Amino acid sequence: MTMTFHKEYPADQAAMQAMRAELRGLPTMEFGPEVRPIFDELMAKTPAANGVSYEAATVGGVPGWWCRPADAVGGSAVLYLHGGSYVVGSAAAYRNFVGQIAARARAAMFIADYRLAPEHPFPSAVNDASAVYRGLAANGFSRLALAGDSAGGGLALSLLLLVTKESKNGSVPMPVAAAVMSPWTDLVLSGESIGNRAAADPLLTRAALENAAKLYLGQYDRHDPQASPLYGDLTGLPPLLFHLGEDEILLDDSRRFTECVGAVGGFAQLHIWQGMIHVFPTNLELLQAAGEALDDTGEFLRSFLEKLGE
Repeated sequence: MTMTFHKEYPADQAAMQAMRAELRGLPTMEFGPEVRPIFDELMAKTPAANGVSYEAATVGGVPGWWCRPADAVGGSAVLYLHGGSYVVGSAAAYRNFVGQIAARARAAMFIADYRLAPEHPFPSAVNDASAVYRGLAANGFSRLALAGDSAGGGLALSLLLLVTKESKNGSVPMPVAAAVMSPWTDLVLSGESIGNRAAADPLLTRAALENAAKLYLGQYDRHDPQASPLYGDLTGLPPLLFHLGEDEILLDDSRRFTECVGAVGGFAQLHIWQGMIHVFPTNLELLQAAGEALDDTGEFLRSFLEKLGE
């Protein structure tokens, strides 16, 4: 495991102060079906990347959107799982944001519209993610990677544990890498940062995450690795990349996960950005740090997708 701490740029500090002031005037973020249009509207504001085409499609029986750069490496694909605490978010709303990563990775990326809670509780999201991954493999993509943010980042890691185990018997191909942003890896909410970063986090609260976890899991055990990958077997995973903000209550979800990966001899890069908040790379037009984090994510994915294609 390697950890890199990025100091805040002066311009980003001013931008974040303005953003925090604006957020203080808004209602506290709650996750429920009624806020889906608002969440999607915010996510759709990310500017589109040049040279990327978008296409609605179905893979493995699950709908979603392809983001295809003109210079995409053949035979490679990345499955992207969107955030929204398993309750909100959509592939359509994430197109521009994921397109930015796809352009940097020079890889086709499929955003899965996995089913959302409470209408479709756990393990629907895991089942859908698994179906898409298998569908991509069946469609001839020989080099696959995973990516995601927030709950989608946690879902990507849960899927990673599943397919890593199943790849040993040859039933599915092993992913070459996974890159996540501010992943929710512990639905138990046991990390110290849930409390000690609460005053710094303008977006997430324990109460909001508790409610989302109940909507998603119901009576299921929150320690189930398919819901909380932090509690799974982390041996044998492919290279991992994490980007997150210092000022978010899910800080320990990444810090502990990467420490556990390192303890079993795995490779994980952890990037913590001073002054930044939950999934800050979505603020591409506002923050220099956002662009740099996306550049690094694209380079990371590309390095492993292209390496195996040589």
